[in-house]
Amino acid sequence: MATHAGLKVVVIGAGPAGVRAAQTLVAAGLRPVVVDEGRRDGGQIYRRQPEGFKRSYETLYGTEAARAATLHHDFDALRTHIDYVPDTLVWNVTPKSVHLVSGSHYQELAFDTLIVCSGATDRLMPVPGWHLAGAYSLGGAQVALKSQGCAIGARTVMMGSGPLLYLVAAQYVKAGATVSAVLDTSTFGQRVRALPDLLQLPAALRKGMALLRVLRRAGVRVHRGITPLAIDGTPEHGVAGVRVKLADGSEHRVPCDAVALGYHLRSETQIADLAGCAFAFDRRARQWLPEIDEDGRSSVPGIYLAGDGARVRGADAAERAGRLAALAALQDMGAGPSGTLAEAARLRGELARYTRFAQGLRTAFPWPAQFAAALPDHTVVCRCEAITAGELRRVVRETGATEANRAKAFSRVGMGRCQGRFCAHAGAEVIAAEARVPLEAVGRLRGQAPVKPLTMTLSAAADSAEESQHDAQQGVCRIKDVKEFSE
Repeated sequence: MATHAGLKVVVIGAGPAGVRAAQTLVAAGLRPVVVDEGRRDGGQIYRRQPEGFKRSYETLYGTEAARAATLHHDFDALRTHIDYVPDTLVWNVTPKSVHLVSGSHYQELAFDTLIVCSGATDRLMPVPGWHLAGAYSLGGAQVALKSQGCAIGARTVMMGSGPLLYLVAAQYVKAGATVSAVLDTSTFGQRVRALPDLLQLPAALRKGMALLRVLRRAGVRVHRGITPLAIDGTPEHGVAGVRVKLADGSEHRVPCDAVALGYHLRSETQIADLAGCAFAFDRRARQWLPEIDEDGRSSVPGIYLAGDGARVRGADAAERAGRLAALAALQDMGAGPSGTLAEAARLRGELARYTRFAQGLRTAFPWPAQFAAALPDHTVVCRCEAITAGELRRVVRETGATEANRAKAFSRVGMGRCQGRFCAHAGAEVIAAEARVPLEAVGRLRGQAPVKPLTMTLSAAADSAEESQHDAQQGVCRIKDVKEFSE
């Protein structure tokens, strides 16, 4: 177990924030437990390819190849100094304990200090036909490329807005896949207005321009200022094309057999919610986010939040936020090394620039809230439960349910396998537009355990000496009274 004068420290996530948090803790003499949902470290942006795959870092990560290689190398160096628990989901948090599942084994792990680096997922706005086979999120399309070495289709359209739109499109082009078009809802004028903030990080701006050059050299058509109309196709054969309204008002159709959708990112906040952290509404981002101080301290003593799971500012910022949160934890534990205050001050200054850059990205690639009010009634909003925009609007009109959780109870929006990850933001926008209330008045869906679906077959705790020794080495303890269920 991770100890430093009897202290138990757990880091959730092995992406950029989690790796740097763990590295900082190890440098101070601690041995943290690092719990990672992935099979290998790197998070989403620096997701490692499976063992046996031989693609180069340049092919996999493009402009981020050097940073990915550095992060992977640094984590490899940490392996003997931490208790690494990969391929493991944190499905619940109770006071001073996290609850884990790996395969069919359920475990409870106590902590004194918890650093949550849960990352982010795609932020999605429904469009008619997005429930058809062949419609993916941008992140899903990226996972297929990195983890399975395949494209989601023979002719893929990338649609949405934000840096990830262009990053995934460029990664597909470099991998030899066919990108039929990039359809961006943002406009050139919005990017011009964002320039003062974007110029805070000229290197990041140059990387974005490099992605555009990749697409241009490949002959990929990029349309800006589009309005999505529909994804065409049939239930039997899936996606067949994408229809949009171009900036000049004309309608345009792109034939394809797959489409990847996404409008920047949303923070994965369920773990923070289950831990009892306070939330506040960010009007510019139009999201509910956990409250943190400038070093990553949450409202709950002993719990720290870092990386895109707290504020979406990108991988480089996440590395700095992970270090800063770990330094704050060390200071609060009375274990901070010399120079901690100076290092923390430097990191805060650097993060301020990334925060302003992130504000520029929101200006350049805004969340298209206006599309929610214009969705046709037949559009599926909640793909898990097949709830349409018309059904959600009917619930608002007939029951007066204008609060997110009440509307969920009446409509089942957000009750499916994704627990609102795909539909919560858009659903809230539909409710707000129909009820004619501010978005913050709709509130947010409360986090529920388990944060993701769990298997119904539970394995009893291991009793053998060999497995008990393995548990001790991994820094985990198994629940001893788990009942076994079977069909």
